[in-house]
Amino acid sequence: MRKIAFLVVLAFTAHISSAQGCSDAGICTFDKNTHDPLTYKNQLEFSPQIAQGAEDVIYFAPSVTYKHQFGKGYTFGAKITYNQAHGDLGVRGQFGDVFLTGSRRWKNNKAHFWNLSFGLKAPLSAANLKINGYSLPMDYQPSLGTADVLLGLAYTTGFWDFSAGLQWPFLNKNKNSYFKEYSPTDAFESTNLFERKPDALLKVNYKIIHRKSFELQPALLGIYHLGEDSYENIYGRRVSIDGSSGLTLNGVLAATWKWSSKQSIELVAASPFVVRDSRPDGLTRAWVVSVNYQIQLK
Repeated sequence: MRKIAFLVVLAFTAHISSAQGCSDAGICTFDKNTHDPLTYKNQLEFSPQIAQGAEDVIYFAPSVTYKHQFGKGYTFGAKITYNQAHGDLGVRGQFGDVFLTGSRRWKNNKAHFWNLSFGLKAPLSAANLKINGYSLPMDYQPSLGTADVLLGLAYTTGFWDFSAGLQWPFLNKNKNSYFKEYSPTDAFESTNLFERKPDALLKVNYKIIHRKSFELQPALLGIYHLGEDSYENIYGRRVSIDGSSGLTLNGVLAATWKWSSKQSIELVAASPFVVRDSRPDGLTRAWVVSVNYQIQLK
């Protein structure tokens, strides 16, 4: 089993160096909360993240999450994100989104669990940040500028976890005004008054090492973008962006260390194997690495 774990890590690390894109509007991190039970009633999580996007844009994206367990199996969560982009067009950062989630976990029997989750995402930005008065593409924006509803269903059996999810934008507050025709680069898609379609998620992960103080689990995570995104062109007409719908398939590797019943730290790396032809939402990531520190309180 250790030999298999080593080969998985080696293959995944080699892939990170050559990947070309990824996409997560929030549903992937929402999925993480669907099957992580609390030992105590309260939990704080601090999650600094670094990533590389299109045109070598580097992102620093920390978040803070609070979770509270009500009674047996009911959990409420609140999360706030921040995103800072560093690239050839400059540096821009701001708070991004607030997530509110609720979940219900129940046993099917001793070794089988179900978890049903519901969430809301609210933007803290209209996705129209500028530098020196110049409009920026979505790749430099801290939020998509949409209010979304999220649904998740997870099933755990032994060493396996299976998850399905849906993220549906129901209110568009995006005021982006970027046109590539008026930009010093044409590497980014025009996204004036950008409108984004929903995402569906399927994920499977397996604990190849499962000990009291350490876990190692790779995962495959597929996100299907349910339709083509669009923007308003210079003539005021809404234009669909070809190639913006379809599948993104990501590899995820998570290692967790627990040194007490209250504290743990998790290292997560992710990179895509399959990408959509066009990703105008600015969510392209060649690789993502995050460190999640969790502390539980009574």
